[in-house]
Amino acid sequence: MALEEFERDEQRERNKGYVRMKSIMDYGMGTLWLGMGIFLTFIEKFNTGLERNFGDAPMKIFGVVCIVYGIFRIYRGYKKNYYRER
Repeated sequence: MALEEFERDEQRERNKGYVRMKSIMDYGMGTLWLGMGIFLTFIEKFNTGLERNFGDAPMKIFGVVCIVYGIFRIYRGYKKNYYRER
């Protein structure tokens, strides 16, 4: 019985490190996706000279999709729900 509890505690500590790493990665990637989506959606406001190449409607739609995905990644990092309950 004591050996099983020790193995479970060791597994929990390993899972905590994994969850922390995954959460930080989700925050970082969510921020990058969100930034790219904002840039693509509002490219005319940034005055970079790229608006004639990327200012059309499909790029704006892709920008909105990037924003939604970035928000999802940040939310997933916040919730930290990476394991299914058995």
